[in-house]
Amino acid sequence: MELSQDTRNILGLQLPTDPRWVNLAEKSIEEILTDHAFCEQKAATTCISLIQRYSDREKLVTELSPIVTEEWGHFRLVLAELHKRKLKLGKQRKDQYVNALLDFQRKGGHPEDRFLDQLLTMALIEARSCERFKRLSEGLEDPYMQKFYRRFMESEAGHYTLFIELAETYLDKEKVRQRWQEWLEYEADMIKSLEVRGDRIH
Repeated sequence: MELSQDTRNILGLQLPTDPRWVNLAEKSIEEILTDHAFCEQKAATTCISLIQRYSDREKLVTELSPIVTEEWGHFRLVLAELHKRKLKLGKQRKDQYVNALLDFQRKGGHPEDRFLDQLLTMALIEARSCERFKRLSEGLEDPYMQKFYRRFMESEAGHYTLFIELAETYLDKEKVRQRWQEWLEYEADMIKSLEVRGDRIH
């Protein structure tokens, strides 16, 4: 998918991940893989929910259908890595990062505004995941795990731009751009308030 210049210009997280996070994650590999697995699972189910809710939007259905398959495939890859290491898939835990993003979504008002926020929430989750996977691919000491996470990084990079593209397809581009900046600013402030934990992807 060819990205428009406008789309490329509005992407970019405002606050990088704390460098300490990679070192903490490396010491909590079972927990980080468990959390990663559930992140992939939730991404797949959220895309299914969007398809169900907006089944009349042909491009959205067409574009998100393969993402469902891909995200579930990622879940299976992470699960296989756990099994290979003779580790267990632990319990799904509360995702403070995602819950804080959901708090910023507009709950009332025009349905199109809520639709936009749902897409931008997904775009931001994918963008931050991409950034975190990049950190792991560059900062982990294990060369195998570096390559393992580089694959996910490359995939997520395509995902977060897709959600921006979908927003631009159905809504005014200037409105999308303005709201995306609001999301980026909110996320940066929110990240500052969260504890740096090595057992979470976000």
